[in-house]
Amino acid sequence: MRVNVKQCLSTGLLGLVLSTTVQAKTELTMYYPVSVGGALTKVVDSMIEEFEASHPDIDVNAIYAGNYNDARVKALAALNSGQPAQLSVMFSIDVHELMDLDAIVAFDDVISTTEEQQWLTSFYPALMENSMVEGKTYGIPFQRSTIVMYYNKDLFREAGLDPEKAPSSWDELIEMGQQLTKRDNNGQVSQWGVMIPSTGYPYWMFGALAKQQGKTLMNQQGNRTYFDDPKVVEALNYWHDLGSKYQIMPSGTIEWGTLRQNFLEQKTAIMWHSTGNLTAVKNNAKFDFGVAMLPAQQQLGSPTGGGNFYIFKKSSPAEKKAALQLVRFMTSPEQAAKWSISTGYMGVSPAAYQTSELQQYVVDFPAAAVARDQLDYATAELATHQAGRVRKTLDDAIQAVLSDQLSAEQALSKAQQQAERILKRYQ
Repeated sequence: MRVNVKQCLSTGLLGLVLSTTVQAKTELTMYYPVSVGGALTKVVDSMIEEFEASHPDIDVNAIYAGNYNDARVKALAALNSGQPAQLSVMFSIDVHELMDLDAIVAFDDVISTTEEQQWLTSFYPALMENSMVEGKTYGIPFQRSTIVMYYNKDLFREAGLDPEKAPSSWDELIEMGQQLTKRDNNGQVSQWGVMIPSTGYPYWMFGALAKQQGKTLMNQQGNRTYFDDPKVVEALNYWHDLGSKYQIMPSGTIEWGTLRQNFLEQKTAIMWHSTGNLTAVKNNAKFDFGVAMLPAQQQLGSPTGGGNFYIFKKSSPAEKKAALQLVRFMTSPEQAAKWSISTGYMGVSPAAYQTSELQQYVVDFPAAAVARDQLDYATAELATHQAGRVRKTLDDAIQAVLSDQLSAEQALSKAQQQAERILKRYQ
């Protein structure tokens, strides 16, 4: 539209035109998952409000989209239908699928300054294993975790165990689990020694057991899996035996979504779960509890987990730059410290733990450092091309073994064959 300057001057509209031009805002739509407990939306909203206050030229619309899969599906559906979406927090393991769909852009292609380059390399290396592909960074760590072991110190005391010493090996987990499992005169269990969830993200829990055997489940390129490796088979046998042979854990299915409540209700003395539950457990536990690294077999180990920021390719240059500003703000040391304290997720950079707030929090609540310290023994979460299909083959194998339908060797051999067929085109 052409503007007649003389007419604007005579009508007093020029100032309004110039003001409107100066105040034009970049609008961002961000999809965000809220699959782990805690009032995450309030924390994210407060961070966005603070960002908008310091960046008055950018408006952010956060759309909360259920779990990680929901966030991915809704964000991609919005893109395909032409609705605006510039960025999202999605699974770190979605990176290969998002690249195959040509949906995301590398952050390397958006940054332009030395300061931005330094920021790009400021995160914990273990978290970047699911963020980088062929030397380029496609995801920025934010809602990130490892699996940790929560344990009830009061129940340890009742069982005559040292409440400051969690099981540090597979054998100790069995031994302590047997002491912590309570049965009545009829043999009915009133308290289990340990629970490891086998729904929701069973492949994630299994990645920890495999890592403790010194094995990873896939290669860095995401086009090969190692499900039928003998050490991996042994790991699944161990998981099965905790319930079937040693009877310190319920056999069959243990629900991801209700496990935290089972722990809080003292139905299990130990649970393996995301560090993203830490603040919720801290706020709701009516007993003395501890947090420890997962036990070792050949070595300590847990996969990393959680979500990364991604910038969508179908964004204008101005929108990509604005999205970069938002991601940099959300992952800054101060905001990462606030996020960690509020949620239990880890601070994603060493600098976050150097802030006075998080330093003091770790002093007052040492459990907050366990997930970070476990990064020294962490591996990438299972991430491949056709990720959903490949994960399902492994999830189905795990379920078949835990429910006594197949042996670990049979189930994992079948899963490996299926994964090889799926990934063949990418090799």
